[in-house]
Amino acid sequence: MEKGIIRKLFLSTFYLSAFTFGGGYVIITLMKKKFVDEYHWMEEQEMLDLTALAQSAPGAIAVNGSLIVGFRIAGIRGALAAVAGTVLPPFFVLSVVSMFYAAFRDNKMVSLVLEGMQAGVAAVIADVVIDLGAKIAGEKNVVSLLIMAGAFLCAYVFHINVIIIILVCVGIGTIRGLWNMRKDGTE
Repeated sequence: MEKGIIRKLFLSTFYLSAFTFGGGYVIITLMKKKFVDEYHWMEEQEMLDLTALAQSAPGAIAVNGSLIVGFRIAGIRGALAAVAGTVLPPFFVLSVVSMFYAAFRDNKMVSLVLEGMQAGVAAVIADVVIDLGAKIAGEKNVVSLLIMAGAFLCAYVFHINVIIIILVCVGIGTIRGLWNMRKDGTE
């Protein structure tokens, strides 16, 4: 059974990575649709928590997300399979592109295709933001809403470095977690 899950995990992440443009936030959303909605391998809240971990860790979010989700689903072998599935498609594409870079660099058609892809990527990222924001708003947790609004204002209005925002949010989340554990008596 585990071998079948490993294969399915590899093929799923390979497929998602091969046909996803726009970076980690896009692939994370598609992983959620695949692993939560379609395969039912984990709950939606767990996927959101794993996504937060992937965002907080150094490195590419797509690789971090694959690593964490793969480990959650099938342990070390699952993590290796998911990471391999995520990394191989861009590796192949970048290898080919680097061999023909000079021809692609000045090609007007390639430039137009990439511009069109940027518009599609923007729509997918907007979908991710709306989906995650709706989940937080649906919880009706005032502190979470304030954190979300504060992080947005810090990034968009005040142009504060994203690393600082993430570190502050990690600190706030840690304090909230410790506070809730102490309040519940589960230290």
